[in-house]
Amino acid sequence: MTDQWPKTNDSRNLPIGVFDSGLGGLTVVKQLIRQLPHEQIIYFGDTARVPYGSKSVETVQKFSLQIANFLAERGVKMIVVACNTASSVALEMLQNHFDLPIIGVIEPGAKSALAVSTGKKIGVIGTTATINSGKYSEILSGFDRDVQVFAQACPLFVPLVEEGWIDSPVTVIIAHEYLKNLVDQEIDTLILGCTHYPIIKDVIQRVVDGNIRIIDTAIETANQVRRILEQRNLLTEHPAPPNHRFFVSDLPQKFGEIAERFLGEPLPNVEHISLTDSL
Repeated sequence: MTDQWPKTNDSRNLPIGVFDSGLGGLTVVKQLIRQLPHEQIIYFGDTARVPYGSKSVETVQKFSLQIANFLAERGVKMIVVACNTASSVALEMLQNHFDLPIIGVIEPGAKSALAVSTGKKIGVIGTTATINSGKYSEILSGFDRDVQVFAQACPLFVPLVEEGWIDSPVTVIIAHEYLKNLVDQEIDTLILGCTHYPIIKDVIQRVVDGNIRIIDTAIETANQVRRILEQRNLLTEHPAPPNHRFFVSDLPQKFGEIAERFLGEPLPNVEHISLTDSL
């Protein structure tokens, strides 16, 4: 499929590209729309090949490069890797490959956690792949050698979110099981290291303790996008409401149905793209 994207000589009015292995990155999109309501967004969800967490580093890098090429061909001015797994293993490779700003979701969350942590005891929850990568611990320790990081994989949270079990008793029970060790470690800050997790942030907050600060990486990533666009004079000058576009590699109808729970509003038409055919 050939998609001719309108070109402009002014980089400020180009769209922001966002991608994830599936749906989770929509929490980042929601925050981008909230903070940057005039910016146009092109989102790609790799629903045909989700999850990335169970795949090799080489495979995730290959998929990430394909998607970044897809977005770059559509003239984006910036790319947000709204996937913790891809941010863990592919971000630096993408930054070296493309001549445009590319950020992930790990560093913004880590910086925010360090800024609010009072006792330097920070918990991180995420998919098994993200936790096993050790990327959050690496980045947090790189910023502050005295920080203590306690990580916990919570693989069942993603399917619970996608099933819509946002506040069900089952979700609460599983959250207690996953998070009790972090509470026992007396953490003061908890990073939601998966873009699905903000959907159940209220449940997580109730389970861990109201005194533990929750870091929503979707919010912090959107904050960093705004700062970068301001610093580089790349904020759009278009006053009209933007026409966001959503692409997936499989099951566009199902994606659209579940996406409403992430964005809180109906999605426009979701377009199906086969990367192997289009690149």
